[in-house]
Amino acid sequence: MSDKPKRKPLDLRRREMPKQAPEVRSHNFNEVALGYTAQTAVEEAKRCIQCPKPKCVSNCPVEINIPGFIKCIAEGNFAEGARVLKDKNCLPAVCGRVCPQEEQCEETCVLVKKEGQIAVGRLERFLADWEAAQGELEIPPMELPTGKKVAVVGGGPAGLTVAGDLIKLGHKVTIFEALHKMGGVLIYGIPEFRLPKAIVSREVEYLGSLGVEIVTDFVVGKTRKIDSLLDEYDAIFIGSGAGLPWFMDIPGENLNGVYSANEYLTRMNLMKGFSFPEYHTPIKSHKRVAVMGGGNVAMDCARTALRLGAEARIMYRRSKQELPARLEEIENAEEEGVIFEFLTLPLRYIGNENGWVKEIECLRMELGEPDSSGRRRPIPVEGSNFTLPMDAVICAIGNSPNPLIASTTPGLEMGKKGNIEADEETGQTSRERIWAGGDIVTGAATVILAMGAGRKAARSIHEYLCTH
Repeated sequence: MSDKPKRKPLDLRRREMPKQAPEVRSHNFNEVALGYTAQTAVEEAKRCIQCPKPKCVSNCPVEINIPGFIKCIAEGNFAEGARVLKDKNCLPAVCGRVCPQEEQCEETCVLVKKEGQIAVGRLERFLADWEAAQGELEIPPMELPTGKKVAVVGGGPAGLTVAGDLIKLGHKVTIFEALHKMGGVLIYGIPEFRLPKAIVSREVEYLGSLGVEIVTDFVVGKTRKIDSLLDEYDAIFIGSGAGLPWFMDIPGENLNGVYSANEYLTRMNLMKGFSFPEYHTPIKSHKRVAVMGGGNVAMDCARTALRLGAEARIMYRRSKQELPARLEEIENAEEEGVIFEFLTLPLRYIGNENGWVKEIECLRMELGEPDSSGRRRPIPVEGSNFTLPMDAVICAIGNSPNPLIASTTPGLEMGKKGNIEADEETGQTSRERIWAGGDIVTGAATVILAMGAGRKAARSIHEYLCTH
């Protein structure tokens, strides 16, 4: 008989996140997911087996010590868990809500083999919200001032990450944001029900408490050019995002009622109040809204239109299996009543006598062999044309960078799609003392990938400043 202690059986039951009921949340703009209680968070954290070589860390773009903060939660030491988390992530409450963990840290969890991976994102959100509820945010250790100054162009995820990393290393950092609030896509591009604006503001205020100077309503390229800023700053990071929307280039796109996702979501996020139904909405009320695209932005647009009282449809030229949006967002949209028109391609928008869109002519598709993206190629079904009555169309098929900085910065090497060319590992551009990262380099991507690019650039900028 062996005296070896029996190994504790694995707990494979992932704790679910409570959320508002679909019939309730489809009529308000309050956050859908309600978060873990402390008890649930501890239960979930105790499921982590604390791997000696955690692949979750290596697959995290911002290199968070995931087992470290989860261990703290399991032990009930939430304050220390927050310290571990924020050592690498200055936006934990944001990442816990919008980061696609299922494709990154959670995907490489060893428990995936037994379909029991840890809910890393939900635990990250819990810690960030717990710390905020205590009323005081702890200031981390700061290096002595170096006397070096860095300008960050753009207050989105990439820029905020660069600023958070460099300020802790002793450099003076100023963020220049073109719009009236910091946060970029976090403020203007993601609906309140998925990412409350108060949470973004809280994360930005934390950076301010570290000493980051924040300048809003400052359009780099117009207010001042990059070369002018170089006269005052030792290094510049460009993280101005991808704000130039794509359209489908089909007849009728100039009709009233045809919006880009950027315009539609920005208008919604600029509403004076978010508590439904007390809206002061700067957009026409619509009864039937069609959204072109199948990503997270398309889901955001359709779910927003639904909350404003419209019949909302997602029109996607492939099948449900190929939808690029997060599964969680697809399920939420389905539960709330968004209608999905799969294997459907819009051909033209038809207007009324007043210049407003009234119908969409569409074509049915079928799937052929996979294309370069790995998804099955949509093929038109001849003679399958049909029309749908519609009084608004939202195009959510992607974005490119705004050309303003490129056109006003000589010698800055650009890609074919208007993106800034930058080294993938360092963010260094073709111009000395200028770095770039996030959507301005890659085109529209995820928040966490932009933050990862910001982390790499901050490391490279610090190395440069320490040797020059």
